[in-house]
Amino acid sequence: MTTTLGLEIDAPYAVTQEQIRFYRENGFVRLKGVFSAETIADYAPEITRKVKELNTLDLPMEQRTTYQKAFLQVMNLWRHSDLVRRFVFGRRLARIAAELMETAGVRLYHDQALYKEAGGGFTPWHADQYYWPMASDRSITAWVPLQAVPLAMGPLAFAPGSHRFDLGRDVPISDASQQKIEKQLLEKGLGQVEEAFELGEVSFHAGWTFHRAGKNTTPRPREVMTVIYMDRDMRLAAPRNENQQLDWDTWCPGAKVGEVIRTPLNPVVWEK
Repeated sequence: MTTTLGLEIDAPYAVTQEQIRFYRENGFVRLKGVFSAETIADYAPEITRKVKELNTLDLPMEQRTTYQKAFLQVMNLWRHSDLVRRFVFGRRLARIAAELMETAGVRLYHDQALYKEAGGGFTPWHADQYYWPMASDRSITAWVPLQAVPLAMGPLAFAPGSHRFDLGRDVPISDASQQKIEKQLLEKGLGQVEEAFELGEVSFHAGWTFHRAGKNTTPRPREVMTVIYMDRDMRLAAPRNENQQLDWDTWCPGAKVGEVIRTPLNPVVWEK
C-alpha cells in the first residue's frame, strides 16, 4: 500500500463551472486525473480479487445472452471487503457527484464492478434509471477504469443530451434496447461520444443518459469499478416495472414509497 491510501481518495477534486455546465447539458462528463496510478494500484487488486470470488457467471461465452456476454457484474462489493468499502465511501468521488448534480449531498445507491472479459461482447444502448425506483432524475454513476481503456477494450460511449429525451426508457438492457434506442438516437441526431480512457480518468453519467460500450477484442479483461450515487434527499418511487421492484428489495430494503431512501445500505457519503 502507498501513502495515498488515506489521502487522495477523500481529497477534493477541483470541478470547474464549465464541467458542471457540460454535465448539465450533455448528461455526462469525463474528468482526467481523478485518481493517480498509485491510488488505483492500492485498490484494484482487492476489487479484482472480490470479483473473482463473488462472480457466479461461469457459462462459456457462446452460451450466454447478450447481457451476459457484455460483462461480469458483481454488486455491493463494499459489503464484502473493508478495503473496497474504503474506496466506495471515498469522499472525492462522492463530492464530484454532488457538485455535478448540484445537490447538497449524495447517498450511496450501490456499487458494481463491471469486468468485460477478453472476447466479451458489446454492451447495448440503455439508460440505468430504467432499473431504479427513484422519484427524481438526480442520480449519477461514477465509472472508474482500473487500467487505461483503449477503443479495442470497449470504453463507455455516451449519447450527448439524451437524458433530456423520453426515449427508450421502457426497455431493459438487451438486443431490443440496442435496436430501439439506436434508431431513436439516430432520428434525434444525437450521435455518440466514444473515446479511449486514460489511466486515472473517470466518467460520470446521469441515470437517464443513454450509453453503450463496444466489444473487448484485447487479450485482457476491461476492469471497471462503478459507484452509483443519488441525491441525499432522493425519495422512493413506486416501482414501474419488476426490475425496479427487485432493486427496491435488494438495494434499499425497508425504504417506503414517498419517503427519503434512508436505509443502512444507503448512507450519506458526502454533504456540504
